Amino acid sequence: MDFRKQKLSIAEAKEMDMVQYLSSIGHEPSKIRNNDYWYLSPLRQEKTPSFKVNQKLNRWYDHGLGTGGNIIDFGIAHYGCSVGEFLKKLNGGFSFQKPFKNRSKIENQPEHQLKISKDVELNSHALIRYLKQRKIPVEIATQYCREVRYELNAKNYYGIGFKNDSDGFEIRNPYFKASSSPKDLTTIKNGSDEVAVFEGFMDFLSLRALHQNLPGNSQDFVVLNSVSLFERARPFMEEHQVVRLYLDRDATGQNLTQRALSMSTKYIDKSTLYKNHKDLNDWLVGIGKQQKTRLGSKLS
Repeated sequence: MDFRKQKLSIAEAKEMDMVQYLSSIGHEPSKIRNNDYWYLSPLRQEKTPSFKVNQKLNRWYDHGLGTGGNIIDFGIAHYGCSVGEFLKKLNGGFSFQKPFKNRSKIENQPEHQLKISKDVELNSHALIRYLKQRKIPVEIATQYCREVRYELNAKNYYGIGFKNDSDGFEIRNPYFKASSSPKDLTTIKNGSDEVAVFEGFMDFLSLRALHQNLPGNSQDFVVLNSVSLFERARPFMEEHQVVRLYLDRDATGQNLTQRALSMSTKYIDKSTLYKNHKDLNDWLVGIGKQQKTRLGSKLS
């Protein structure tokens, strides 16, 4: 779903992926069973996940409350607002001063947790092909990523793993996006007084791909791995004289960028580089498609 529209209709809002939206506001699934994503309820305090999103149907149901619905129903319940106010929220025009709830880790459910079995050097043809589709050179990806083998719901999988500061992994493959516990941000310290900030590691790798001729230690980097970890990253960012923000161009990313710009002049919005795209990697992939189209026109 494209968040950049000036006005979002109810029908368009209902098409937004609930799993992606929950992630954008700081809620990650505790377990996944096929199309069912289970969460600690964003609507109340609980210790056992009973809030389910069926990604195929794109509907949620809170078993503790006995209610559910679409994303608009969720927004009204979560923020205590009207339909119009929630649509403004999705467009970045309405501010809800509601803190994220503190959520305890789920215990005694190891059979449903994503478990890392091992990590090795990137060598899977499928993962390398996926990186090439995302316009990420393999030689750059291998500097920062590993090939991660993991178990979920008694089945074995593999993906591109990007380690965080607590030794958990952000995991990507062409069909799946997940995290292993513990969830944390990733800081790359090169002793610079400048730092570049990203929501996800694909955007970080995209910048490294764009600046292949620059030494990797020209600046420090922080990958949030979730916008909900922005405040946790603040102390590290504040250690630097210049903070370049490469956040997403959706409502959540742009609101966070504007909040950072209001805090200090050291924060700089770099998302104007890809203002007509969702994020930096989307822009990088788009450049490749444009070049291919131009080449095809010249050859025809």
